[in-house]
Amino acid sequence: MIISIIGAGAIGSVVAAYLTKKGQQALLVCHPEQLDAIKEKGLNVNGVRGSFHINVEAVPILDREVDLIIFAVKTQDIVKAAIENQRYLKGKPVLTTQNGVQADTLLSKIVDKNNIISSIVMFGATYLEIGNVVHNFEGSWILGRAFGPNDELVHKIGGILNEIFPVVKTEEIMPMKYLKIFVNANNCIPAILGLGMQESFVDLEISRIGISIWKEGLNIVNKSNIKLTSLPDFPLERLIKLTAMPSMEAAKIFSGIMVNLSKEPLFGSILQSIKRGRNSEIDYINGEFVNIAKKNSLSALLNERLVNMVHEVERTKSFFSKDKLMTATKDLIST
Repeated sequence: MIISIIGAGAIGSVVAAYLTKKGQQALLVCHPEQLDAIKEKGLNVNGVRGSFHINVEAVPILDREVDLIIFAVKTQDIVKAAIENQRYLKGKPVLTTQNGVQADTLLSKIVDKNNIISSIVMFGATYLEIGNVVHNFEGSWILGRAFGPNDELVHKIGGILNEIFPVVKTEEIMPMKYLKIFVNANNCIPAILGLGMQESFVDLEISRIGISIWKEGLNIVNKSNIKLTSLPDFPLERLIKLTAMPSMEAAKIFSGIMVNLSKEPLFGSILQSIKRGRNSEIDYINGEFVNIAKKNSLSALLNERLVNMVHEVERTKSFFSKDKLMTATKDLIST
């Protein structure tokens, strides 16, 4: 198959590099400011599988027929990317990789629902600069149809992607996507502080905020009758048990998990966007809890406050201190 990856950020670059390394024909669609550097210097990948350099074919826009298109842009950019590359999308299978639960619906405004396959990325990567990325930790790649039952195409694409990451196929992709929001929901804290995940969550008081995000989110999801299904690398029971504990006890466990996620500094998707001067996906992660709460006449005070703080960082390009973060959230942290 000829596989196009639209988006040369952390995930897009790692996927393009590993596919090319495995002998697949990968075509990386980049922003204009990325194009010349990637065409000239290729991609450098460091991390859990060691370090390597590889040349990949890169273009500013999809310019030919391909067999599969992987959208690796952020949720807020998916419609724009689909319109820009629309000429060669018609009738082709497309794979979404975005965090949150809105990407498939947004893409269906441009692409036939029957051609959309949804996925959840459980491996971690960090964008350092153009052409330089870190593969921080391993994880599965979960595939499934968002608008119907899985079919032979899902199995075919799964077989190809399984060459670079362990693929899990599911008929419950949306309940898994809702649980994945919890996995990503604490990315807002490093984005507010301007710190790595490890440096942020080594602090137990900061970790208590993380547990409180989960408690509020779980209350909202449960009261809204939204189903959650365990992820291969994140069982639902972990979320339920940690949110049922006293917050400081849970924070100690949570801190240990977050600090040991990666040997390399891990910044989270929201902070990575901010560092690149782009708007983040916060409205589709913590903002999803806020939207669900509003639709069901519920409260999401903590998540709403954190969303607003991330937007302030985006606007001002200035991060909060830990003391200011604690002051801003102290009345909303669970005991």
